[in-house]
Amino acid sequence: MTGGTGLILAAPSSGAGKTTVTLGLLRALSRQGRPVRSAKSGPDYIDPRFHEAATGQPCVNLDAWAMTPARLRALAAGPGLLLIEGAMGLFDGAPPDGRGACADLARHLGLPVVLIVDAGRMAQSVAPLVAGFAGHDPRVQVAGVLLNRVGSPRHEVQLRRALTPLGLPVLGALPRVPGLETPSRHLGLVQAAEHGDLECFLDHAADTVASHCDLEALAALSAPLPSAFPAHRLAPPAQTIAVAQDVAFAFAYPHLLADWRAQGAEIRPFSPLADDRVPEAGFLYLPGGYPELHAGRLAANSRFLSSLRTAAQAGTPVYGECGGYMVLGDGLIDADGQRHQMAGLLRLETSFAHRKLHLGYRHVQATHGPMSGAWAAHEFHYATTVRAEGTPLFTASDAEGTPLPDMGLVQGTVCGSFAHLIDRAFPAPAQGVIPGT
Repeated sequence: MTGGTGLILAAPSSGAGKTTVTLGLLRALSRQGRPVRSAKSGPDYIDPRFHEAATGQPCVNLDAWAMTPARLRALAAGPGLLLIEGAMGLFDGAPPDGRGACADLARHLGLPVVLIVDAGRMAQSVAPLVAGFAGHDPRVQVAGVLLNRVGSPRHEVQLRRALTPLGLPVLGALPRVPGLETPSRHLGLVQAAEHGDLECFLDHAADTVASHCDLEALAALSAPLPSAFPAHRLAPPAQTIAVAQDVAFAFAYPHLLADWRAQGAEIRPFSPLADDRVPEAGFLYLPGGYPELHAGRLAANSRFLSSLRTAAQAGTPVYGECGGYMVLGDGLIDADGQRHQMAGLLRLETSFAHRKLHLGYRHVQATHGPMSGAWAAHEFHYATTVRAEGTPLFTASDAEGTPLPDMGLVQGTVCGSFAHLIDRAFPAPAQGVIPGT
């Protein structure tokens, strides 16, 4: 055993308040002096940074669609209590059969689930809802319930009375509290670094949770984390890697950078928004983020753009994901219809003037370039492609294996696409079979 324990925080659906409750629990447990860590189920860049602010500890992504069981166990391993925040509903995953759902993490890691229920618009009906989730899959143990958005003490009594016959502990009943709604935008929450008063918000959430939740009982439900065996690591594309890091380029997976560092690579961060020069490096990585919100500023940052062009002209491999991909193009049209000149390293024009959601897991494969090979990836953006000319970077298919149009572009040593690479691809299991079991 690793010495650590774990617990999964899930809900019947999106919108139940999982993130706010999780943040309150993380901050409240940390304030008690407990060693507590966190993880987020699935492909999420924003919630983990809130987690880190709540605990002061790194937060990893655990993606049961894109990662092998060995990889999941290795990333989950560690001391103390690991709280894993689910995504969407407990059993919601990729089509056709829900692979990658938070429930898959419960199966792979053997961890119990605390079900967070938005009880704001129900009373006795909470019982069949919880009973259905608790009995749906014997391999997924729902070990307790946390009621959220409870209207009054009388409402709490009704809910607890209805749940009593199920024999599941009700760990708390959190009221609806003004000021605990996390701000959001088109791709999810506003980033932690952009929150106006994050520490006050986290303490407010922790105070609410500590006053209305049995923290001792919740922590006692956690189970030992499974033994971690050696798992693959992603090989660094170069010995020195320049990585764009600021609020416009914040969507880099921690496990990717950690893998590179663990194998001796030096990460050299820089801020395009601060008009930093691109550091000298053997590889340049522009992650995704929100460049469309800062397009005018980026277009005016001549030191960043000229050094980016110089690096590319000198033959440095340059790779951009989603937002980074758009910045490598000729132009970006913002939501107001204004065009901003970008780096001009790819024959690409993108626009937010007419938004369209592109969402889902992707199987992608490149035959050449620094990101060659097969990858498990995710796509989530509202940008539309006005023009894309040149050689595609990836062949692609969706989660069900249905072929999609080729993705991305390659021009010399510069490449990119809208796909966020999560991990090296592994063979998909037969339907109904959990890999590694």
